[in-house]
Formats: sequence, C-alpha cells, structure tokens
Amino acid sequence: MIDTKEKILDTAERLIGEQGYAATSLRHVIAEAGVNLAAVHYHFGSKEGLLDAVVTRKVTPVNLTRLAWLERVETEAGGGPVEVEKILESFLLPTVEVAGRSPDFVRLMGQMLAEGMMPRIVEKHFRPTGMRFVSALRQALPALPEEELLWRVHFMVGAMAHTMCRPPMFPLPPEGAADLEPRMKLLVTFLSAGFRAPATAGKEER
Repeated sequence: MIDTKEKILDTAERLIGEQGYAATSLRHVIAEAGVNLAAVHYHFGSKEGLLDAVVTRKVTPVNLTRLAWLERVETEAGGGPVEVEKILESFLLPTVEVAGRSPDFVRLMGQMLAEGMMPRIVEKHFRPTGMRFVSALRQALPALPEEELLWRVHFMVGAMAHTMCRPPMFPLPPEGAADLEPRMKLLVTFLSAGFRAPATAGKEER
C-alpha cells in the first residue's frame, strides 16, 4: 500500500504536470490525494517544499547515474581527457530511463520550463552535478575560454530541456519523434560539434 507521503508526491507530480505549478493549489493536491492539509505541512512544509520533494525524488537517482557514467568513462580514459561525446552521453542518456518510467515528471519539467522556473530548479537540484561535468568538459576542451565554455553548457541544458519536454517545432514522421533515446543521441552529436567549434572571436575583434 502506498504511504501518505508517496501518495502526495505522486498526486502533485501529476497535477503540476497537467496544469502547471501556479495553477496547482495545495488544496487541489490534498483533495486529489485524499489526505488532509496537515499531512502536506508535516511532510513538506509548504507548496515550494512539496515541489522540491517531487523534483528531488526523480532527479537524485538521475544525477547519481550521471556521475557513475562519468566516473566510468574517466577511468577508461586513464587520467587523460575524456572524449566530449562520452561526457555528453554521461549527462544526457540517463534521462531516458526516468522519462520512460515517469511521463508525468517529464510533463512537470515541461511546465517548469514554460513557467520560467527552470533556472531555480537547475540551481537547486543540478548545480553540483553540473559543475562536475563542467570540470570534465574543461579538461576535454582546454583551449576554450572559461566564459564561452559556461555559455555552451548553458545552451546544452536548454537544448536538453526542450528536447525532453517540448514537441518538435517542425513536423516529423511518427518514427522520428516518438522515442527519447534516439533524440538524445542526435543531441549528443549536435552538441559535440558545438562544444568542439573554435572559440568565438574576442571582444577586441568584434
């Protein structure tokens, strides 16, 4: 039997995914979950605390998998720089499993993107893991200026969010739009070329 805390988390994940964070009240969550308001305050403290718990529940295992993948490819590289593709695969491909198991969570993250809440989510739930990947990319791309590297990582996170949470802007045949894993592999190829591109000309040259 599902316990009260998990029931609240499941309900909040589904409702926020369907209608967005702003439009989902705690009273709506408790009515759908069949619990009382005291239970929400006991377990999560507030609506913001509930959202953080919903995100943490799914993001923590993904981040642990990302780090394990990265450590494996670093070990295989024997202390040298890791290929950019392998770094990006370690960051992007672990999202495929959670997306397959939890379509409600993918919809929730799409709502966070639409409501402008993604920077807060990234800062709170992805930053330490993200900085570990920045270090790996820095080693793989030593000639790339730090500011430009960080911008490219920013672009990577945005591209990942849109690839996971938004339908294609231009129509694709059904076989080209369904599965997340092929899309993520396409994204690895695309981003690898972007990360390897020469640095943009300096300010003095513009």
